Amino acid sequence: MTAAAFTPDDRLARRNMWVLVAAQAVLGAQLPVIFTIGGLAGSQLAGNPCWATLPISLTVIGSMLWAQPLSAIMQRWGRRAGFVTGALAGAAGAALAARGLQTGSFAMFSLASLLIGGYMSAQGFYRFAAADMASEAFRPKVISGVMAGGLISAVFGPQLVKTTADAMVIPFLGSYLAVIGLNLVGLLLFWLLRIPRPVTRGGAMAQGRSRGELLRTPAIVVAMICATVSYALMNLVMTSSPLAVVGCGFQTRDAANIVSGHVLAMYAPSFITGHVIARIGVEKVIGLGLAILAAAAAVAMAGVELENFYIALMLLGVGWNFGFIGATTMLAAHHRPEERGRIQGLNDAIVFGGVSVASLASGGLMNCSGGSVQAGWSAVNLAMTPFLVLAGGALIWFAMRPKETR
Repeated sequence: MTAAAFTPDDRLARRNMWVLVAAQAVLGAQLPVIFTIGGLAGSQLAGNPCWATLPISLTVIGSMLWAQPLSAIMQRWGRRAGFVTGALAGAAGAALAARGLQTGSFAMFSLASLLIGGYMSAQGFYRFAAADMASEAFRPKVISGVMAGGLISAVFGPQLVKTTADAMVIPFLGSYLAVIGLNLVGLLLFWLLRIPRPVTRGGAMAQGRSRGELLRTPAIVVAMICATVSYALMNLVMTSSPLAVVGCGFQTRDAANIVSGHVLAMYAPSFITGHVIARIGVEKVIGLGLAILAAAAAVAMAGVELENFYIALMLLGVGWNFGFIGATTMLAAHHRPEERGRIQGLNDAIVFGGVSVASLASGGLMNCSGGSVQAGWSAVNLAMTPFLVLAGGALIWFAMRPKETR
């Protein structure tokens, strides 16, 4: 059996984009909350400071573990089913985290963080869903358009932290109760999506290329490497930043403001990223993203004044935006609709696997390397170097290949 013909519909793609922008804005607000207070709440519950960032790491590990099951759900039952599943996982995880805070259980709080990873994984597929109905020329624009929805969550999420972190007797309990509400309200948006499932004429699942064949495609391999490095390094530094800010004598509110600036910088460029890709090419945009990530590390290691944190974290966000959206666009251009359940789930499992390692390493580097907060913060940023070299080398190798072999 052969797959049903795919007919791009940019009008429908634009409609779906706006639905996903709204979902990114509402549901996405929980991620700044989780990443701002997860390490602080973990430090409150854990006996050993080296384990403070473990809950954040488990959220990312959860994203990795959920990626392929969610992709399979979407391939079989459609994008809506996968996104609703992710939102319900986020709500259940937040409820369990709230209970862990009430009982002082670090184990329960950590398990809850793993469950919240189901939402984080689902959100990762928004960018692919936006591209499902788009033509080749329109694809980078809808991908970056969906990512721009994070701009609202970048403002809304940290404001939730400020208003809810100390709103109840138990610190951070109010924040997790607010996260439950975000998931339950946001999941209603998915009923507005209109994305047909890729099927064969006989109704069976389309086959397409095997994973091995897909992984022998140079563009797919390079896209995965660059997406993994961009996301992992962003997470490596962001996970430790609230601990570094507070450890250097600043306030929790300062940490929330810095994370807010960082998340704004992650999503604000999305208004132009798709147009820049269309104008100068996806490889150059990815390369620019990697260069900006390197600049972020240099600024962070130059000092621990408040302005260093702000500038470094904002450069980190812009670098992630160019690197990750560019890599997503490259991947989306090199597989067919009937292959998306296979390659998109594998891609996000690899990406979040790398992010999981980075998140786990972040706490150890920050709290357990060197004799001071400053030494730990420098170690976190210095650790970016070999991975930037790896991604940059892969990108140069790809750019030098003849076009017909890519």
